[in-house]
Amino acid sequence: MTSGSLVAELVPEATLDALRAIVGSANVRTGEAVTSADPGWNPDNFGAGIVVAPGSTEQVAAVIQLCRDHQVSLVPQGGRTGLVGGSVSSQGQIILSLARMNAIERLDPVERVAVVQAGCTLETLQAAAAEHRLEPGIDLPSRGSATIGGMVSTNAGGIMAFRNGVMRHRVLGLEAVLADGSIMTDLTRVVKTSAGYDLKHLFIGAEGTLGIVTRVVVKLEPLPKATATALFGLPSVSAALETIRLALDTEAGHLRAAEALWQSYIKLAASAHGWSEPDFPLDQPICLLVSLGGASEQALYDEFERLFAEILDRFPEATGIIASSKQQEIGLWRLREDTDVIYRTHPASPSYDVSVPLSEIDAYVAHILRGLSEIELDLAPYLFGHLADGNLHIALNRTGPLSDSMASAVEAVLYNGLRERGGSFSAEHGVGSKRIHSLMATADSTKLSAMAQVKAALDGQGVMNPGKVLPLKRR
Repeated sequence: MTSGSLVAELVPEATLDALRAIVGSANVRTGEAVTSADPGWNPDNFGAGIVVAPGSTEQVAAVIQLCRDHQVSLVPQGGRTGLVGGSVSSQGQIILSLARMNAIERLDPVERVAVVQAGCTLETLQAAAAEHRLEPGIDLPSRGSATIGGMVSTNAGGIMAFRNGVMRHRVLGLEAVLADGSIMTDLTRVVKTSAGYDLKHLFIGAEGTLGIVTRVVVKLEPLPKATATALFGLPSVSAALETIRLALDTEAGHLRAAEALWQSYIKLAASAHGWSEPDFPLDQPICLLVSLGGASEQALYDEFERLFAEILDRFPEATGIIASSKQQEIGLWRLREDTDVIYRTHPASPSYDVSVPLSEIDAYVAHILRGLSEIELDLAPYLFGHLADGNLHIALNRTGPLSDSMASAVEAVLYNGLRERGGSFSAEHGVGSKRIHSLMATADSTKLSAMAQVKAALDGQGVMNPGKVLPLKRR
């Protein structure tokens, strides 16, 4: 028996009745009410077949205490947009959904701070903050479904991380329910605090394995009055990095995003969306989608003209297009954000999420292209990602899943030496259940030991999302 298999088969009806008494009968879903719902990215997310939706932190605490007493493990779920199996569940477990806890409790334009419940979506917070010309300082293509609690639990990154940091840098304080049902409330609304251990960081990136985040204090940033977007075709990674350096030193506005789309990916996306521009052939090795923010749209447009002239001085073969309307801007961003085009072309394509120091990206990409082709001659990656912070997304031109031997060979190419380069095998997707072996293979042994000790101290019974981040402890 494992610490995660606390109930071998079905959850007893008496336990379900007790859950209904806590959250209300309508908020305990089983059977068709679960199986007919959208499981999100992974079809195994609803494997447990039982979804409990508390309406308050106190109800979350009562549910956790009940599950602890009845030795039933919990799997927390937000928007179910995770890509590494962090929300998969199985029979005998209970899914804890914070969908009902979705309120924005406070949004202060003077403090530039929002206090939100964990089930609030990023898009909801963005819309509310925009009314005060503010934004959360983080953005993801899955903004409509990704919840703040889920983003905290996975330490989400996104397109603005190079400028504003990842979720860890956006959280001033939080509230979490621990595995024993106790509530830790530290809803600090200030940047400066040196009052002992900053325990919120234990829960940021822990993927629900140490407790359930219920409320979050999010730092907000000024929203620019205007934005502008351009797409540059460039001869190399080095040219793209130089373009980013120039864009960071703009004379008008500021750099908001710098997204790289290697040729194989942008050709696939452009074909899927019927996108083409006569003056922008898709023949460059890499394209760079750049967004600027500032006070005036015309000033940003002029700045892009100046920037492109400077790029041409350095790289005469470069090409470029500046979006002249919001519709054209949306069209350019669709090329980057609709990455599902890969999975529509190659169902279940094996995908990876690495971060590489900027000075190492060129050599790393050359290394993986060579290494993958040595596994199979036509095995190649679709490459795209957040180039300004070194986060590369890699998806293979294969229908998945791969055989065990091929998966191991691919991971050896992608991960071997990555830690020594100063990078990480998981930039923003987390570990979940899918990447535990990668963490075990690449992380410092003392770090792994300390992680295990923290897990044992806060959740010795293995109630909280067992089999995620760390392997199940065998008894």
